[in-house]
Amino acid sequence: MDKTLCFRPLWLLCGWAMLVVAVWLSLIGAPPQAVGIPHADKLKHLLAYAVLMGWFGQIYTARGAQRGWLIGLVLMGIMLEFLQGWGGVRFFEYADMLANTLGALLGYWLTRGPLAGTLARVDLQLARKKGT
Repeated sequence: MDKTLCFRPLWLLCGWAMLVVAVWLSLIGAPPQAVGIPHADKLKHLLAYAVLMGWFGQIYTARGAQRGWLIGLVLMGIMLEFLQGWGGVRFFEYADMLANTLGALLGYWLTRGPLAGTLARVDLQLARKKGT
């Protein structure tokens, strides 16, 4: 975990809130739908898991911790699909599992590459403003 983050408790709270919302939206009967966009639900799955992985990957910067989050999010996406199938309200879809997995992989890649350190830079700027 990046212990240098001044607002780490806030970032963790935001991350866990996003995770809870993702689980809740996965299990409710009728989640919000984007009208007129083909395969919008798959795009939402991909983006949600990319954001979650990217967010926690910015907080937990060690490679092992990031891999742990990657594996955990992939398993969560698979588990939620099974729960949807068993719940009788939603449908089990392999395509959703794939979108979740690809999203987590995208978030991992972005966190390890182009967006590495983004949250730390934002945190530093906020800490500087708070100090002035």
